[in-house]
Amino acid sequence: MKEFKYLKFLDVFRGLFQRFGIDYNTLRKILRIKLLIDSRRTSTVLTNQKKKDGKNNFIRSLGIFLLFGVFLSVFMFIRNNYLFSMSLIFSMFMFFIMTSLVSDFSTIILDLKDKEIILTKPVDSRTLNAAKVLHIFYYIFMITMALLGPAMLVSLKRYGYTFFFLFLLTAVLIDLLSIVFTSLLYLLVLRFFSGEKLKDIINYFQIVLTIAITLGYQLMSRIWTFIDFNKIELKLTWWKMFMPPLWFAAPFELFIKGNTDKNIVFLSLLALIVPIIAIIIYIKTSSVFESSLQKLRSSEGQTKSKNKFIILVSNIICKDKEEKAFYKFTTNMIKKERTFKLKVYPSLGFSIVFPLLMVIAQHFNDSLSRKSFFAIYFASFMVLDVVGYLSYSGNYKGAWIYETMPIRSRASIYKGSLKAVFINLFTPLFIFVSLVFLYIFKFGILLDLAVVYSNIFLLTIITHMIQKKDLPFSLAFETTEKKTGFWELIKVLITMGILAVLHSLSDKIRFGGLIYLALILLTIIILWNKTFKKAELEEG
Repeated sequence: MKEFKYLKFLDVFRGLFQRFGIDYNTLRKILRIKLLIDSRRTSTVLTNQKKKDGKNNFIRSLGIFLLFGVFLSVFMFIRNNYLFSMSLIFSMFMFFIMTSLVSDFSTIILDLKDKEIILTKPVDSRTLNAAKVLHIFYYIFMITMALLGPAMLVSLKRYGYTFFFLFLLTAVLIDLLSIVFTSLLYLLVLRFFSGEKLKDIINYFQIVLTIAITLGYQLMSRIWTFIDFNKIELKLTWWKMFMPPLWFAAPFELFIKGNTDKNIVFLSLLALIVPIIAIIIYIKTSSVFESSLQKLRSSEGQTKSKNKFIILVSNIICKDKEEKAFYKFTTNMIKKERTFKLKVYPSLGFSIVFPLLMVIAQHFNDSLSRKSFFAIYFASFMVLDVVGYLSYSGNYKGAWIYETMPIRSRASIYKGSLKAVFINLFTPLFIFVSLVFLYIFKFGILLDLAVVYSNIFLLTIITHMIQKKDLPFSLAFETTEKKTGFWELIKVLITMGILAVLHSLSDKIRFGGLIYLALILLTIIILWNKTFKKAELEEG
């Protein structure tokens, strides 16, 4: 079995553990098994990357955090403005550490199996609790070093040992506060809501973290273009006293810069006192927390969705009963299937943000024009991912239902599913982006928006045509590679580019927009009928 360096480090403190009545040999075995299992679990930040056998996925995810850590270290060069620079670093650090705790390590904090499996063996609760604490500490330490390690090295060289040790101390205090705050958040949710609601919250945190990681790369390359950080002055107001990053930045102003302003002193005291109070509260409520965890075993809270609107829409856009049935089925799956949402929703997030980022960048460069509108076509990037993942599910074993149902034609399944994805995922996103673009470019782009919307639907049909036809939600995410290959990607991107270019050219012709829209609608009707007529003939 693989040996971990962390365990070798703990071996040095064997005597200390034994002095506190902890069975160190048992503790080591528990940690060894837990770390081995964790190394095989895919991290949220790698959720859309291929699995590599034999590779420790957590260590791979640290490489991504390290890139952000290098970016954060740049803020250490902001001169004579510790309150601003350190609060900026700690804001980003707290975001990543807390979202990571919720998204990736909720299984550790909320683990119910330990008591049922390990405590039934000759293992005392003190040893088990110590293993749980050390398990969490290992991941927090590694993520902290990846995110703040580069900045700490810069601070050591640039500002000296006093700054470095103060930096290290504040990092520890932030970690403690983050762990306790996350646990108290779980307790609050479980106190008033069901275990299913907590699972939904964790799922949304996973989605937010995935989006933040990817968008971070875009922001890193642009942020220095927009802002001159050395000219920014941070003025303290009463409402800023409630911002934790400022608490932990204040000691640098107090001890390094010698700023003894009463607000700085007060914020510095909060940096020390609040984590201590939080830990005391957590200790006092730990028994309530453990009992509340039993709600995770209950299916209470899994209520049937209100589907009156779904039925109404299906009656309008679907022709036969089979198509309506699979429209409703797909709609419910994409709203409730957590693994599917984790894979697909980040793509939807990118499709909202990328067009807006491009327009904002052009605005800052004073190059915003009518042509900038065509950045909205980047919203169609979502089509490839969403349609590509439509055949995958975390509950793929339920696909036996297709064999038991009296389905006349699989074409009805595909029709209902594609319409459900387009109406429930693409349409709300497109409406949101369109409202922003209407605000920027005014109402003269209404016809253009109708053309883009039609083109996205056309692209959805084309994407379905070029991909392998698997039944919706019938394949496993873990064991099957995504069916959209490199050449399929190229074909879809070329198609999207052609549609955008034709749209741009139609602007130069009188009534060109209306003519182009009519041609797109005609193409949609022809391709839709041809695609599913062919599917029916192949089945026959």
